[in-house]
Amino acid sequence: MNLHEYQSKQILKSFGVSVPMGHLAFSPDEAVEAAKKLTKETGHEVWAVKAQVHAGGRGKGGGVKIAKTIEDVKMHAKNILGMQLVTPQTSAEGKLVRKIYIEQNIFYDGPSEMAEYYMSVMLHRDSGKNMIMYSPRGGMDIEKVAEETPEYIFTEIIDPKVGLMPFQARRVAFNLGLSGKAFKEMTKFVAALYRAYDGSDASLFEINPVAKTKDDLIYADDAKVSIDDNSLYRHKDIAQMRDFDEEDATEVEAGKFDLNFVKLDGNVGCMVNGAGLAMATMDIIKMSGGDPANFLDVGGTANAERVEQAFRIILQDPNVKSILVNIFGGIVRCDRVANGIVQAYKNIGDINIPIIVRLQGTNAEEGKDIIDASGLKVFSAITLNDAANKVAEVMA
Repeated sequence: MNLHEYQSKQILKSFGVSVPMGHLAFSPDEAVEAAKKLTKETGHEVWAVKAQVHAGGRGKGGGVKIAKTIEDVKMHAKNILGMQLVTPQTSAEGKLVRKIYIEQNIFYDGPSEMAEYYMSVMLHRDSGKNMIMYSPRGGMDIEKVAEETPEYIFTEIIDPKVGLMPFQARRVAFNLGLSGKAFKEMTKFVAALYRAYDGSDASLFEINPVAKTKDDLIYADDAKVSIDDNSLYRHKDIAQMRDFDEEDATEVEAGKFDLNFVKLDGNVGCMVNGAGLAMATMDIIKMSGGDPANFLDVGGTANAERVEQAFRIILQDPNVKSILVNIFGGIVRCDRVANGIVQAYKNIGDINIPIIVRLQGTNAEEGKDIIDASGLKVFSAITLNDAANKVAEVMA
């Protein structure tokens, strides 16, 4: 589950990470009130106006502006709210900005007096341990730094059984070129950031930039956080932060029926039971000359209702030109799935695209007989190769 910047900073602050002060706003008038409130709290009259969407690169897309007057705050709020923000991490259509974050501008002595670093915490897949990745060259062009000057990207591998050791936090500060007060502040920052990552069961904490002010204070100036969905039962407060407006509507609907669904850009819908088989099915579709339109795992206990809902979700995509159903009957019986397919076909009606069904495992022959006897525009297949050939045939 992805979080907005303002939500991410709430979590960071709860674990002792220094973040700029800020307030959420849903209108230009609320933005003005938030700016005035911040002036009373901080004594500064320069603010950052930030679009809140689930995407990075907001600054490059015009979603982050610095305001030096109250009039500027209102103007930027009017321009950003309601815009379709396009960034390198969004589609060409962009994302609709529904809310903004008015934040204390910690560049209070000017950008020339600041230093920006990059830091993230995530899983190191090769070792199965956690990792802090960091760079002394943070900011909007961190991708270019990683590509062109990888020697400025450092990593610190952390054994989750023992956690972050003090010498590791000091090594991070040292590699960032810090000394004195800034060195001490950074070691505290790194330790608190790792606590936040570990304590919230996150899959990613990305801070870009980590800012050092003229007086050697360290702040998380921006924050991108993803929480492991499987841990949300332990974090009811974080689960309540979910913003359904930022998620694909069909993926949200699929989740209501316990369907593992991810929308893709292809033309062949697929319905499979089991993640591994789903991946193999997408490979089959690609080899047959098509492109998978989705990843959809109906689970090992699929019943007729779940199969019908899966069909309805797939058919919402206008790009889908055919559907491949690939079921291995282990726990689930193939005849039950076949009945679900027939029932779904009749209940939905007006399905004018071909459906290829491959059933293997428990009661596979009975399932094939049900499909063949239905009289519907459904093609049955026995082997993976049969399924691939059928997809190629109907897509020709």
